[in-house]
Amino acid sequence: MTMERTNVSAAKLGGFYPVLATRDVVASRDFYTRHFGFEVTFEADWYVSLRRPDAPQYELAILDHAHPTIPEGRRVALSGGLLLNFEVDDVDREHRRLVAEAGLPEVLPLRTEEFGQRHFIVAAPEGVLIDVITVVPPSEEYAAQYTGA
Repeated sequence: MTMERTNVSAAKLGGFYPVLATRDVVASRDFYTRHFGFEVTFEADWYVSLRRPDAPQYELAILDHAHPTIPEGRRVALSGGLLLNFEVDDVDREHRRLVAEAGLPEVLPLRTEEFGQRHFIVAAPEGVLIDVITVVPPSEEYAAQYTGA
């Protein structure tokens, strides 16, 4: 399948980050600061903005699912279906730290995939899945599918 590129002139992007709708802002904040090294940059009882101090371009926000800034009829907390990828240098070390030591619920055991990842998945509050990944060389079959872009 070939995607045709259009010449749409989009506004200059100043930031891009996920906002997680949750029933428990504090529990979600604690999860991402404790286990994934985020720091709080703004905090209200209904919204928390987070970023990584070692990589401030990586941001994450947490929002109370019932807050009026979310349109009527869309005020629902996450119940699954969202997967956040965290690429790290040493997935085996992170697996020991997060699963063996911290006891996070593992939903996919540590394994190496032919498409070029060694990874595992843990569950975060509200059903968000966290895929912790170290990129590894893919098999020949999958290597041919990379575009090089």
